[in-house]
Amino acid sequence: MSVIKEVLRNIISRPVTLKYPQERKELPERFRGRITIDYDNCIGCGLCARVCPALAITMVNPPGKKDIRSRRPLVHLYKCIFCGQCALVCPRKVISFTHEYELASYDKEGSVVAPPFVKKGNKGGRELSKG
Repeated sequence: MSVIKEVLRNIISRPVTLKYPQERKELPERFRGRITIDYDNCIGCGLCARVCPALAITMVNPPGKKDIRSRRPLVHLYKCIFCGQCALVCPRKVISFTHEYELASYDKEGSVVAPPFVKKGNKGGRELSKG
């Protein structure tokens, strides 16, 4: 008898789910999506890379410079667990999170946040090999 009541109640009620691509749920204010870095104000201290539990952040030098302060963070989003430790520890608060959550891509290059001096295809200081 309770099964029939449940069926009737569900027939007249609104659906709980959303039609995802057409309808999107409002995200919370503190949602942690894609990482953005203000490279102009970054001092290259490397604290973000040190505290990252997933080892998703590496520090890279511009070509021809070996100075510690010229290093900039390179973030591999496919490794990131979006914990927010990097943003908390950053002394200049240059790391922040957007509300972008559709981060799927067909190649790893689309999932890397790199400084402007890193050329496409040379993420992390070495050429990406195919195969």
